[in-house]
Amino acid sequence: MDIDGKKVLVTGGNSFLGKSLVPLLEEKGAEPISFSSRDYNLTKEKDVERLFSRFNPAIVIHLAVDCGGFKYKTKNPGSIFYNNILMNSFVQEYSRISEVEKFVGVGSYNAYPESANSPLKEEDLWLGHPNEPNYSYGLVKRIMALQSQLYRQQYGFNALHLMPANLYGPNYTLEPKSIRIIPLLIKKMIEAKNDNKEEIELVGTKDAFREFLYVGDCAEAIILATERYNKTDPVNIGYGKAIRMDDLGEKIKEATSFLGVIKWQESYIDGQPERILDTSRAEIEFGFKAKTSLGEGLKKTVAWYLSHKAVL
Repeated sequence: MDIDGKKVLVTGGNSFLGKSLVPLLEEKGAEPISFSSRDYNLTKEKDVERLFSRFNPAIVIHLAVDCGGFKYKTKNPGSIFYNNILMNSFVQEYSRISEVEKFVGVGSYNAYPESANSPLKEEDLWLGHPNEPNYSYGLVKRIMALQSQLYRQQYGFNALHLMPANLYGPNYTLEPKSIRIIPLLIKKMIEAKNDNKEEIELVGTKDAFREFLYVGDCAEAIILATERYNKTDPVNIGYGKAIRMDDLGEKIKEATSFLGVIKWQESYIDGQPERILDTSRAEIEFGFKAKTSLGEGLKKTVAWYLSHKAVL
């Protein structure tokens, strides 16, 4: 698919990922359309109908989501399920009704079963339930993928589903609801450095392994999939390597020039010990391979924080 000149509706276009995706779409010659949730509430069918009627997009990339960090997901499993099931269902349904050329749903690797072994393969998605606190969030992402498959089966609807790893990079938020682990560590270490502190305390399991994908690479993967992928099978989007959390802390120390000591409060339970994606399908099907190393990505993320911290 040539996206040059195509109107691309990006739900969540003002989000962390959206702020990397929209400029790349513009570089490709597409006409990205983003909007404020104050103007169009995607949990309201009338708003979704009005949105599609106004813009009549050729392509829809669905990023919008109600989610947050560990505490938010633990406290709000019901509303997370309700809000996301409505948004995902309405946006896909009106994409179908409006006969868009392609629907790209962006899910999450948190949808994988707790029992699945790393590296996580797409065919393992339904072999068990997601771990806590991702149970409701992970299930609703699976349902979005299933809706795409069933719509393709019944209506010939051209829909695909991507499952990115943990994202990091510029344009993140420091709002308590949505803050991610890498931005949190950067903030803590820079503040500790500025306050001449000799140590910081982190809550979590230092021996857990997690995979992190630079947000710009994820945006590139979405565009490649939009252009080149036309199958119903979900696709992992990741870096393909994981890092021990203790080692991640040391890398962020290096990127921020914090010279103090990290102390881990390890009584805290933060999920499975290892989460790594098998990324071979993305490379085979549409030529995506992450190119930003963790070290390089952290430098860019720290530089963005230092230039924006006055307004964060």
